[in-house]
Amino acid sequence: MFDLLDQYQVNELHVRNDAASGLKAFIAIHNTQFGPALGGCRFIQYENDLDAMQDAVRLARGMSYKAVLAGVDQGGGKAVIIKPKGYYDSKLLFAEFGRFVESLQGRYITAIDSGTTAKEMDIIQQYTSHVTSTSTTENPSIYTAKGVFEGIKASVKHKLNKDDLQGLRIAIQGVGNVGAALGQLLDQAGCHVIVADISQANVDNAMSKFASEVVKPEDIYHTPCTVFSPCGLSNVINKQTIEKLGCMIVAGSANVQLSSHEIGQQLHDKGILYAPDYVINAGGLIYASLEHQGISKSAAVEKVAHIYQTLSDIFQQSKLTNTASNLIADEIARSKLYEAINQAA
Repeated sequence: MFDLLDQYQVNELHVRNDAASGLKAFIAIHNTQFGPALGGCRFIQYENDLDAMQDAVRLARGMSYKAVLAGVDQGGGKAVIIKPKGYYDSKLLFAEFGRFVESLQGRYITAIDSGTTAKEMDIIQQYTSHVTSTSTTENPSIYTAKGVFEGIKASVKHKLNKDDLQGLRIAIQGVGNVGAALGQLLDQAGCHVIVADISQANVDNAMSKFASEVVKPEDIYHTPCTVFSPCGLSNVINKQTIEKLGCMIVAGSANVQLSSHEIGQQLHDKGILYAPDYVINAGGLIYASLEHQGISKSAAVEKVAHIYQTLSDIFQQSKLTNTASNLIADEIARSKLYEAINQAA
């Protein structure tokens, strides 16, 4: 376990196992150098406890990097609740999770993530104030989608020197909350939007609102397109799928899209531009952070729009040094974190 924490430089790992509610949860805190750790609460099924713990740890580091590059006063953290395979009482489970968050005395602020919604955040809020994304706020997914849209524009500008997205083929993998909001923005920009999702309800919604074409989930990787936009779960670009890609750009909202750093270099060597996930998908974090601090919505909109410039700078450094964009982003984030730590010492 400590080897894993050292690998991702995570400072704290908290565990809660409550038989009465069925809660089995991890909260990983990467650092609190810039402020309390803010990160979503993931609620999905896992094959085993180790997979869940690893998810919490690596996603916590990604949240730190995301926060520092987005310029918000937060540290990075992540919660993972193992979704029970049998019956569970949602109110009891999330009430206990709220107590778990409260026990950390403000070092971690939770929010929605895969498998959770404002409904669960409302339950959690009854037991702790260290929560955002409740039903009294806007859905941060909208801001995540806006940030990804800005990132796609920056990617297209860098790769094709094109100032608009008119007529481009964009393939979205996963059209849930973020993917659907992104699809509508792309449709309004004149794109040919291709979608794939394991949920037929999500596909039907996409077809009724913005999709130009639907492909099977296994076909989305090799579908010819300008941009492949992963908006589902992690590790979708790996040793198997990288050989199938039919795109020029990978730019989507999913966290931890690359199965390893080496995959990023392989994309670079293939001439496929990669928008580092924790940079392009920072819009939701930006909104959640500023809303929790009581800062105006207009400030959040302005910061989300800045994702375009942040990515443009990363792409430029990547080109100048012939280094994969994910490695450039990691180095910038680490430098900013270490600088802050040294100044505080």
